Amino acid sequence: EILNLYRNYTVINPIKISNNFIDYLIQNSIVFLAFIETKIMKTTTIKESEIQHDWWIADAEGQTLGRFASRIAQLLRGKHKPHFTPHMDMGDCVVVINAEKIRVSGAKEEQKEYFSHSGFPGGSKMESFKQLKATYPERIITHAVKGMLPQNKLGRQILGHLRVYAGTEHPHDAQQPKIVDFK
Repeated sequence: EILNLYRNYTVINPIKISNNFIDYLIQNSIVFLAFIETKIMKTTTIKESEIQHDWWIADAEGQTLGRFASRIAQLLRGKHKPHFTPHMDMGDCVVVINAEKIRVSGAKEEQKEYFSHSGFPGGSKMESFKQLKATYPERIITHAVKGMLPQNKLGRQILGHLRVYAGTEHPHDAQQPKIVDFK
């Protein structure tokens, strides 16, 4: 086994080693690893100065809430980039339009509820999906995406790159966002 393993590697030392010498090493259980060249793979870590944050615009019209939020979370996290690093904020900024036209499957329109608390005693409040969609449709997508991001400082920082608007108008034309298609 060792003989076959040794013969598969290339020898760094330019001195030609004879098969008799290899047999001698194997018989006497002597292995010189200094002669064996191994491949060393390096993991590249991107620096914070090398991170480029692109801008994307996503249309929520007719999209299912969970699937749409999952794709948005991946863009925000930066998982589509080749140098993805889990402990860094390397994702892109995402602008979501038409949040009021998001849909859910089944009976979630009436049954799904959102909990909030004012911070004061007795300040808990429950709102249905239907009520929240009528008053603050942006919060529905923000809440769904927030649950799909890391639950720590990094997740809160990444969530700052999400902009959600109820209608089609948004003030981010200067960033020249690219249209992302989730079909």
